[in-house]
Amino acid sequence: MKKILFLLIAVSIVGCKKLEKKADTVSKPIVQLHQLVGGAIFVKKLEVFSQDTTYTGQTKQFTDTYYVISHPKGNLMWDAGLPEQLVMETAFDEPSGVYAIKRPDSLGNQLKSIGYKIEDFKYFAMSHSHFDHTGHANLMKHATWIVQENEYNANVGDSVKIKNAAVTALKKVQKITGDYDVFGDGTVVIKYTPGHTIGHQSLYVEVAGLEKPVLLTGDLYHFEENRANKGVPSFNYDAEETLKSMEKFEAFAKEKNAEVIIQHSPIAFKKLEELLKNKRK
Repeated sequence: MKKILFLLIAVSIVGCKKLEKKADTVSKPIVQLHQLVGGAIFVKKLEVFSQDTTYTGQTKQFTDTYYVISHPKGNLMWDAGLPEQLVMETAFDEPSGVYAIKRPDSLGNQLKSIGYKIEDFKYFAMSHSHFDHTGHANLMKHATWIVQENEYNANVGDSVKIKNAAVTALKKVQKITGDYDVFGDGTVVIKYTPGHTIGHQSLYVEVAGLEKPVLLTGDLYHFEENRANKGVPSFNYDAEETLKSMEKFEAFAKEKNAEVIIQHSPIAFKKLEELLKNKRK
């Protein structure tokens, strides 16, 4: 009798665990991801992406991607590409001589192509505040800007004499410190990865229909070799802090078995495009 009772209890426990697991799966919100091209960047002096002479004499084509994340609790835009003034046929050679840059189309037209309007976004966040990530930021003033407090202070804080004009129009601000779960359910999480700038961040997204979650690098890495060799650009805010962030990022990517997408990499762009296309089939 005791053996039968024990078996019944064991079966009941297993059954409850299966139900709990099933309930967790069912309750997971449906999150969608779109990637859009915010520009093309031809790097004429790749050596700036190293602390030494590793890439002297080399050039490389970058993409400049931004993302739309759709969640039942609201839409989030991640990064903002190049300024819309760069929507032109011929690339603009910027004054430093390092980059030739252009943007393919305006934010409004690009969003329309995937069924969105500029006003459809509850949240806006950027990996950091460099010019190739803040391009159309001024158009997102109706959304709440989620930003690391130290990044905010470095760009538009009270003590900054010359404020970053690209983000001064953003008045709805949510300052954060460290990692931040955007919707409170673990599906969209901002990861604090400082070093490229003082408050640089990356983004983790659990996309419905994909086998693996997606981990967007921001500018923690710029291309595949850069990631493999842990290369730190010469213009990073803090090289040591960058390396620490890389270590933390890789540990998190391994823990989550995440698909790492290097945002400036044309290779990564095509890879994610294929994953999203196959998901929709």
